[in-house]
Amino acid sequence: MAFIKLQFKPGLNRDQTNYSNEGGWWECDKVRFVSGYPEKVGGWQKVNPASFYGVCRQMCNWVTTYSDNLLALGTNNKLYIEAGGYYYDITPLRATTPTLITPNTDNSVYTTNGSQVVTITLPVTHGATDGSFVQISGVTGNVGGIPNAEINANQQITLVNTFSFFFTVATTATSTVSGSGGTAISISFEIEPGNAITTAGYGWGAGTWSRGEWGLGSEEPLFLPQRDWWLDNFDNDLVANIRNGTPYYWERGTTTNPATALATRAITLAQYATNSGYSAAAVPVVATQMVVSQQNKHLVCLGAVPFGSTNPNDFDPLLIRWADQDNPGQWTPTSTNSAGDIRISRGSRIVCGLPTRQEVLIWTDASLYTLQFLGTTDVFALQEYADNISIASPRAVITAANVTYWMGQDKFYAYTGRVETLPCTLSLHVFNNINYEQTGQIVCGTNEQWDEVWWFYPSATVDYNDSYVVYNHLDQIWYYGTIDRSAWLDTPLRQYPVACNSDPLSASGSLYNHEDGIDDDGVAIESYIQSSDFDIGDGDQFMLSNRIIPDISFSESTAAEPEVTLEIRPRNFPGTSYQSDPADEQNVISTSVDQYTGQIFIRARARQMALKIKSEALGVNWQLGVPRLDVRTDGRR
Repeated sequence: MAFIKLQFKPGLNRDQTNYSNEGGWWECDKVRFVSGYPEKVGGWQKVNPASFYGVCRQMCNWVTTYSDNLLALGTNNKLYIEAGGYYYDITPLRATTPTLITPNTDNSVYTTNGSQVVTITLPVTHGATDGSFVQISGVTGNVGGIPNAEINANQQITLVNTFSFFFTVATTATSTVSGSGGTAISISFEIEPGNAITTAGYGWGAGTWSRGEWGLGSEEPLFLPQRDWWLDNFDNDLVANIRNGTPYYWERGTTTNPATALATRAITLAQYATNSGYSAAAVPVVATQMVVSQQNKHLVCLGAVPFGSTNPNDFDPLLIRWADQDNPGQWTPTSTNSAGDIRISRGSRIVCGLPTRQEVLIWTDASLYTLQFLGTTDVFALQEYADNISIASPRAVITAANVTYWMGQDKFYAYTGRVETLPCTLSLHVFNNINYEQTGQIVCGTNEQWDEVWWFYPSATVDYNDSYVVYNHLDQIWYYGTIDRSAWLDTPLRQYPVACNSDPLSASGSLYNHEDGIDDDGVAIESYIQSSDFDIGDGDQFMLSNRIIPDISFSESTAAEPEVTLEIRPRNFPGTSYQSDPADEQNVISTSVDQYTGQIFIRARARQMALKIKSEALGVNWQLGVPRLDVRTDGRR
């Protein structure tokens, strides 16, 4: 008998048939390629056991001049800064009546014996909506047996009516109390939460007042977008805006200890302008996205309300405005500053922008533009790079090794100074399996340690990101798998890439360090890879195999006896299934392989076969080398 080496091309290819991809890989999950050979991906651990409210869509990491390592997170419910393993709530307060105080809040707390529900009843309308968050303080003494510390907290409320709302606490009331809590109660109302995912609304009141189907009772759905934040740092400070919403500003301050700043909420950019001595009326009241052109220190709004208007209905989705250089509060253009604006001519709206090394790349729904700093009185110049292109979502783009990659609606692109279609061997697998009603969730990130670009997307039958596809830009290969991640950030300021889970059915989310360990936060990671079918010659003869010599490394495993499952999967024709009947000599042969396994005796007879490696145990890390199969021809019939 003769041994044949089972050595396959790196990367996955599903744009061909299984049989025509002979010598390649066909299926995988949680596997990457290193030096051309497949191995299990790195594990992940929670950054801390605490969780945050909502689904995170955007993160921004920066280090201040005071050496604070800050990570901003924007969810559909909150705006946070993570520092030292703790989440600090800096969610802005709403613009109108952000705080109710005495006398309207005097003795406004009600409890019911045997219930954990606390009701707040006011003599004035509160203006909050169901699911809003409020910060309560100043309640004195226990109320109905409930400690005031449980009431004096950040609460997510359920609406009763325009005067009352309630929330649930941990302690059960021991008595019914009507109107208590003292005369120093303060209730602060945060901006309204947004949708965790794109949601279809029907009929009267589903959309923005006086727009679209609002008030018509239409049978056609009006899709209400998910809540998206855009985040960037301006020196030590944070600039943030809700997509197509209000711009905000958070100041780090000048004290060495950041505790005071971290306990302070973000304010509107208009308020920041007022505090800085500039005109609040000049600040865009609505922006699609705010970015900081870091090389020249301009705060730029992509999509904005024109200068001279404070009416959100005047919003121009193709207008670009920027503040004075190194002066984010000054938006009034004069002859002595660099504030100004420019308008894109092609497309109907700006989708997103991405600051790169020498320019800001801007995608509309039809074209790609570049915004370049001139240093003249014109300040910026706008140039069209490509038209008739698409981008799948505002976060489907990233730059790696000075090349910008993004996912379009039906292909992948790369920008290297010119726009190119990125060859992909998984196009059919990806684009035939996307929930196109939830493409706004698609997010892209890098994993520079492994020269990878990751896209996370919702598969066709799922309403949240549950799948990923990876492009290794060094080896120019693709692979894929499943995982639920709504945001990803690979930053040199932290030891590991960080990511957030994406399930919108959960009221809270978690932050993970990726490539940290080899397990899923203490749970085993299920990973596998399966080859395309291979045969001897042109498949016109049967193969008879009776032995395989594995070549598997278990380096970095923490299990006492790490092992994987190896399968030989024979079949006679591409259109038939792999045999699994134990009585059939062509059945799928499955056996365990550990670090001491020298050879495995099998019996398989078929025209073609596939190889599969999988692991499902805790503490197992593996890399496949070049196994050898003892095989001979066994006739044509």
